[in-house]
Parts: sequence; structure tokens; C-alpha cells
Amino acid sequence: MRTFDFRDSRPLYEQIISQILQQINSGILQEGDRLPSVREMASSLSINPNTIQRAYRELESSGRIVSLPGKGSFVCKKEPVDGNKKAELLDTFDKTAASLVDMGVPPMELISRLTHLGGGNHA
Repeated sequence: MRTFDFRDSRPLYEQIISQILQQINSGILQEGDRLPSVREMASSLSINPNTIQRAYRELESSGRIVSLPGKGSFVCKKEPVDGNKKAELLDTFDKTAASLVDMGVPPMELISRLTHLGGGNHA
């Protein structure tokens, strides 16, 4: 796990989620890999365990990890992308981005936000 950017406007738990997702998407973490326990990660990062727990809960609710009581949290199989859902979401994204630009939001601000979401990974 990397260090945190305390100038980043996102809460720490969101930064943790982004970093874990980046590791999953880049293949560093594979299906079935065990994540550090909440206590292990909190101790190694010197942050409150509740922050880690929140990140793990969010990842679990999105289906990216599964937590097994007494065993730990594990990376789940990545489901194939539903082409129709992807097209629908990209269309919504395009409309939202266009509206934001029309309102005066600089395109670089949108790019910056996307970079944070993807952990800096450009595909």
C-alpha cells in the first residue's frame, strides 16, 4: 500500500479503495488473494482501523472483495463488463461531463478527478 496524499480532498478510506482497486485492476492482486487484516493494515499505515474497515465494507458491497469471518478478506473474481451497461454509463458520463464544461468547469479538473479514480492509470 502506498502513502496517502493528505492534500487530496478525498477521505482516506476512498484513497485506500482507489489503491486497492488499482492493484486489482493492474493484476498485482489476483482473485483469491488475501488482503491484510484491518488491524494489520491500520498498524502498517498508522491510521484508525475504522477507516480501513469502512474501505473494506465499500469494496465488499461493490463485490470486489469478500470477507469471511475468522479467515480474512479476499479479492473476488472480476465479472465481465456488461456491454450495454457500459455504453449506458459512458453516455451518462459524456452528458454529465459536457454539462460540467458548459457550466465552466475546466476539462483539466475533470481529468484530474478521473486520474484519482483510476489511481493514475490511463487505459
